[in-house]
Amino acid sequence: MSQGVEFNRLMLDMRAMQMDAMSQPKTAAVAEVSGSSFADMLGQAVNKVSDTQQASNQLSSAFEIGKSGVDLTDVMISSQKASVSFQALTQVRNKLVQAYQDIMQMPV
Repeated sequence: MSQGVEFNRLMLDMRAMQMDAMSQPKTAAVAEVSGSSFADMLGQAVNKVSDTQQASNQLSSAFEIGKSGVDLTDVMISSQKASVSFQALTQVRNKLVQAYQDIMQMPV
């Protein structure tokens, strides 16, 4: 029963994020992107991945010591979120390195 509740909560969160993204005006999103530098956005992404991994480690440590209220499914979901976010960041880094190498190999 707990897995069904977790799945439903995850689906509700995903739908809420989708509705938020769809309701934001497009001009505001463009203004935000042009106002911040790429380095700032990349730094924020790295910090968010780090925060996700730290939260996952704290949750798994709490489960390991037997803290009440910590469910195994929450630990596993948190671990998977941290893993997926790290893999996504790694892919972004790989694309950036590939783009840099392609630019460096262009004739002048």
